[in-house]
Amino acid sequence: MKYFVTGATGFIGGVVARQLIEGGHEVIAVVRNPAKADHLAKLGVQLVKGDIIDKESMREGMTGTDGVFHIAGWYKIGTKDAAEGQGINVDGTRNVLELMRELNIPKGVYTSTLAVFSDTKGQVVDETYRHDGPWLTEYDRTKWEAHYRVADPMMEQGLPLVIVQPGLVYGPGDTSPAHDALVQFLKRRLPATPQKTAFAWAHVEDIARGHILAMEKGRVGEDYIIAGPVHTLIEAMAIAEDITGIPAPKLHPAPAMLKATAALMGVLEKILPVPSSYTREGLLVTAGVTYIGDNAKAKRELGYNPRPLREGLSETLEYEMKQLGIHASQK
Repeated sequence: MKYFVTGATGFIGGVVARQLIEGGHEVIAVVRNPAKADHLAKLGVQLVKGDIIDKESMREGMTGTDGVFHIAGWYKIGTKDAAEGQGINVDGTRNVLELMRELNIPKGVYTSTLAVFSDTKGQVVDETYRHDGPWLTEYDRTKWEAHYRVADPMMEQGLPLVIVQPGLVYGPGDTSPAHDALVQFLKRRLPATPQKTAFAWAHVEDIARGHILAMEKGRVGEDYIIAGPVHTLIEAMAIAEDITGIPAPKLHPAPAMLKATAALMGVLEKILPVPSSYTREGLLVTAGVTYIGDNAKAKRELGYNPRPLREGLSETLEYEMKQLGIHASQK
């Protein structure tokens, strides 16, 4: 099969592209700068210069393919310039899906996120759950708009699309705030882990496999939560301590304290440069919030089976320790 992939230079998209190549498929990836995508070319991925915000730049590459994986997205927390998120997550998604319809592509998989539900307030939700705001971050809001005001209406009009919703994605090669927290933990510089904050943790290899299963087995017009097992941040750091021997933070601030601090930082960040983790958004997404979902439908219909957090963290922490030059004797 021949697949067109957006976001192949990103964390999830790169693993999807590799797994497709390993499965014997042909992969065409749209990239803004082919010179910076040598790693994909070496895998056998055909590179096409273009950008999802430029619809016509993707037309030739997408033409004649058997399926489209639209994985590209904007993910920034605490940025002052939110316009880019609207352009990439919403307008870019519209461009990809409209082009898919114009070219009569047989099937597509769109990468949404559990973040469209924002804080589930401790509830492990399924695909029938709906949250219509407010949202904790501009990322949550723009992904919600792309999901419910772009992708869903086009599916209702007959676009042969499947939507997948990852939760927290981790693994070697990650550059997200979750990666930053793990690195700070390994350096013994993670100051605290907040109370109640919980995520559905899935290793990037499993998330990528979930995308491919959605293409192969997913029912057109359906959403699938492909998140992993649910753990609080405190539980995850306890597992990390058990794996590495490095002490987990003992300080566990209450949600109310973090929310009060977030309100203060919302004022300060307008006049001072603030690290993303300490911006209003950065604090709010850890203030006792839960981004958690039930993957039972994906397990039942797709055969999705994400690994336990301990297994995935062991591999990830070993990789990060090598990158940092931390050896077993230094644990």
